[in-house]
Amino acid sequence: MIKLWLTFLLTLTLNAGEPMPKHFYDFSATSISGEKVSMADYKNKVILIVNVASKCSFTPQYEGLEQLYKTYHAQGFEILGFPSNQFGNQEPGTEKEIQNFCKVNFGVTFPLFEKIDVNGDNTHPLYIFLKSEATGFLGSESIKWNFTKFLIDKKGNIIDRYGSATKPEKIATDIEKLLKL
Repeated sequence: MIKLWLTFLLTLTLNAGEPMPKHFYDFSATSISGEKVSMADYKNKVILIVNVASKCSFTPQYEGLEQLYKTYHAQGFEILGFPSNQFGNQEPGTEKEIQNFCKVNFGVTFPLFEKIDVNGDNTHPLYIFLKSEATGFLGSESIKWNFTKFLIDKKGNIIDRYGSATKPEKIATDIEKLLKL
């Protein structure tokens, strides 16, 4: 019943006439610099999607995320960062300010996207999908805080969801396993 309800909500968020996305690669998002990016551009890659924020106690995870990216990118690994200001107003900046903050303070080179909602009425369609495919603690679909992470395999399957407290280096073993498949 919950999946049916989420499918209905996802349908409402799409433009009339567009087919309802059924797979990760069917979605798109807007990059932090304003270009539309298809998730199909990441086919055959292992992907970690993270909702990020610049003024959070978990913000230092940018350093660990960038280290993962540098370590595994050449092997087919991508990190996609989605800023969100839904938790304690911890991402109040503009896209340009966010991008500058990430580059100057943490040397971030992985792709960042425009600021989105990950919960509520204006949840980005990609996050509706991610949350329905990999629920959180006690089956909850809502994102609890910044730096929730979704791991996706080379075929676009959502493999796991990690909470905010999971440090990026703790995910390295899972990434390595997926890269070898």
